[in-house]
Amino acid sequence: MTALSSSHVNPTYAQRHLLRVLAFGDSLVYGFGDPVRGGWVDQLRLSWMGGQPGHILYNLGVRGDNVQQVGDRLKAEFQQRGELRNKQPDLIILSAGVNDSARLGRPDGKNYTEFTVFQRNIDQLLDEAQDLCPVIFVGMAPINEAKMPFLDCFYFNHADQYRYKEVTKQACQVRNIPYLDIFDLWLARGTDWVNAHLCDDGLHPNTDGYSFLFQDVMNWQAIAQLSHVDFSTYQIAF
Repeated sequence: MTALSSSHVNPTYAQRHLLRVLAFGDSLVYGFGDPVRGGWVDQLRLSWMGGQPGHILYNLGVRGDNVQQVGDRLKAEFQQRGELRNKQPDLIILSAGVNDSARLGRPDGKNYTEFTVFQRNIDQLLDEAQDLCPVIFVGMAPINEAKMPFLDCFYFNHADQYRYKEVTKQACQVRNIPYLDIFDLWLARGTDWVNAHLCDDGLHPNTDGYSFLFQDVMNWQAIAQLSHVDFSTYQIAF
């Protein structure tokens, strides 16, 4: 039985073997803004540990990274985390793009990454990641427009976020990569709800926001099928 296809982890395999999972991205992966639980990735890591052997998850989020920067370190980081001789990681979780969408210097300034360049960069990132192993993508969370600018320089807005996340979502669909649309999911709960679950900087989720984000990820089929396991049957995949 193989662990993976070109696009997906085999759920039956995942229920009997420990997977090595890498989470690449920006501050949303890193967990900035959550001094209590460390963000959704660390909560996922702890839930998989669960006092028993579980999937191994590496948090490779870097604050401020754009899609190109994630791509620049992807292969080297991947190659260092097989853990066992001649082994490679089994799954990549990606979450990036919000930093690319920012307007520089003023609300109508240039985007940090021009849109057509971003399209090329996201295509390249997804292709390179899929060449390594199966990939899933967690989309960006909406920001609080009333709190802009961020760091007196970066103007984020929902319209640009929507454009950048939609082209990412479509690129994932073309490649059969599962995509969790956090932007639409959170806005459907209402702007007041969103703002109440962001830090004062208007950009990063707060502790409660990351807790909801963790639950959203856990309820997502791409993760749920890996998490509903019988640990007594687990084997380490040598």
